[in-house]
Amino acid sequence: MLDRNPALRELARVLAEAGLPRSEFLSGDLLSPKPQADLVVASYVLAELREDRVAEAVADLWTSAGMGLALVEPGTPAGFARIRAARTALIAAGAHVAAPCTHDKACPMSGDDWCHFSQRLPRSRDHMLLKDAQVPFEDERYCYVVVTRKKAGVGARILAPPLEEKPGLTFKLCDESGLRAQFVARRDKDEYRRVRKLGWGDLF
Repeated sequence: MLDRNPALRELARVLAEAGLPRSEFLSGDLLSPKPQADLVVASYVLAELREDRVAEAVADLWTSAGMGLALVEPGTPAGFARIRAARTALIAAGAHVAAPCTHDKACPMSGDDWCHFSQRLPRSRDHMLLKDAQVPFEDERYCYVVVTRKKAGVGARILAPPLEEKPGLTFKLCDESGLRAQFVARRDKDEYRRVRKLGWGDLF
C-alpha cells in the first residue's frame, strides 16, 4: 500500500490488521518507484492529482502491473470522465478491458449519461454519528475500469437496475455493439428464470 501521508498510512495499517495482516506500507505518491505486482489497484486517487499528471500516473501504474490494473473513482460525471480518459489511454498502450466493459472499442456513452455502479456499505455507529445519519448503511456510487494483459471480456454489462414490469424485465446493456435495451418476457420461462436475479453491474 502506497501513501505519502504518514498519518493516513498509520490509519490504513490499523484498519488492515484484521484482514490484511501481511500488508506492507510504503511512503510515496503514484509516481514514486514501485515494486511490480500482479494486480495494481488505485482507488479514489486520480482526482487528487493535478490534471496534467493523471496520464503519466496511469501509464506508470500500468507499467507496475504484471497482469492487471484496477482504477476506481467516485460515481460522478467527473469521476467517469477520469476513468474514461484513463481507459482510452490504456487501450492505446496495449491493455485489454476486462470490466466493466466487455470490449476494447470506444466507449458508447454520450450526452449526460455516465457509466457508474452502486455498492451498499454498512455504517458503523461512529460513521453514523459523524454523518448525522439515520440509517445503518449507505449506497456508494463509483466508476471503475479493470484492464489486463490478456483479452478477457465476454458478454454484456448491465448498466442500471433492471426495469421490472408485469410483462417482463428490461435490461440496459453495453457490449461491443454499443448500448442497447434487452427485454425478457415472463412467458419465456427458461430465459426469465436465468436472468431474473441479475442486477446492476452483473454480466448478462
